[in-house]
Amino acid sequence: TSHLIIHLFQRQMRNRARRLRQRGEDINSERGTDLSQSTGPRAMDIMVAMGHVDPVERRCWARETSTDWWDRIVLQVWDESQWLRNFRMRKCTFMELCELLSPALKRQDTRMRAALTIQKRVAIALWKLATPDSYRSVANQFGVGKSTVGVAVMQVARAIVDLLLHKVVTLGDVQAIIDGFAAMGFPNCGGAIDGTHIPILGPEHQGGQYINRKGYFSMVLQALVDHKGRFTNINVGWPGKVHDARVFKNSGLFRRLQQGVYFPDHKITVGEVEMPTVILGDPAYPLMPWLMKPYTGALDTEKELFNYRLSKCRMVVECAFGRLKARWRSLLTRSDLSPKNIPIVIAACCVLHNLCEIKGETFMQGWEVEANRLAADYAQPDTRAIRRSQREAVRIREALKARFQTERVNH
Repeated sequence: TSHLIIHLFQRQMRNRARRLRQRGEDINSERGTDLSQSTGPRAMDIMVAMGHVDPVERRCWARETSTDWWDRIVLQVWDESQWLRNFRMRKCTFMELCELLSPALKRQDTRMRAALTIQKRVAIALWKLATPDSYRSVANQFGVGKSTVGVAVMQVARAIVDLLLHKVVTLGDVQAIIDGFAAMGFPNCGGAIDGTHIPILGPEHQGGQYINRKGYFSMVLQALVDHKGRFTNINVGWPGKVHDARVFKNSGLFRRLQQGVYFPDHKITVGEVEMPTVILGDPAYPLMPWLMKPYTGALDTEKELFNYRLSKCRMVVECAFGRLKARWRSLLTRSDLSPKNIPIVIAACCVLHNLCEIKGETFMQGWEVEANRLAADYAQPDTRAIRRSQREAVRIREALKARFQTERVNH
């Protein structure tokens, strides 16, 4: 039976080549000839099942088809604006990224085919992450198999997380961050925190855990950002049903802040109260000595002023999420990856966001409009306010409120 399958496969290829020659077409230049796009079972898959082909060997190898578009158009002809629109970064930044990822992405050539170049694999991954396009659409664009796109995305995402996450998503110069937030109106602040929901397809058997308050399946990304909207700490993977405060309290960030080891020991005196370096959150977070959040309920002018100053600084995290999703629009559509792979891709997008911000990559007009259109299908759930607070935290917030009022009067 196995010999018959191979014989039929070879005859199918010979007949197809003959038909194409009769039409005067070159089989090597035809787009979309990959067997993965046929409706029946792939002959290669059947041969793998019969034990004639090693299933690992076909993972990310070049398809025997034309690569003119990538090799001769994108690499040689495209200008910087085309690179920016499609890959979210200039060519020089793209090449630098490829160099950084090369230790994890190097593949030896087989005797039969050359491995896809690192540049092409990174390009496929960035294209998929930057667009809401299907795997099949990206496959057609690059002249590769649909499964190759999926493999490239995960290879590149893992390489980004393994090699760059700890270098790029990091606290950095704390004093510069404190100075940045102080210039915006909030003293001794080391970051702003928030959570956002990334839509996903419901996982089998445990889908109920992932349904958020808006009724769709999602995964939570918690992020702390600096005054420039760069991620300094991320936590991703909690199901959408889980409240932001629970995600936070189970994170390494919470433990280190609680132990007083996340920021250098840098206290200031506000009125007669000693205040550590704080982070800023919305009402969904607990009021802590090191976490300030807005007043809720009936507000007088002093509380309104405090809330205004805090919210003005906390906006940087909302803007960061907006730019993250506008650049990497795949985060706005339901991911069909497995629950264990989705956090890797989300984390990789956070690294890419920081890389683009650090390199000063242009955030193009129109990206946010398109992102808002896509995001309308999956509105962010409302968060429930946490009422609990520590006495010391209340004293710090009251002292800040009084200080802001004094500064307003003196101005």
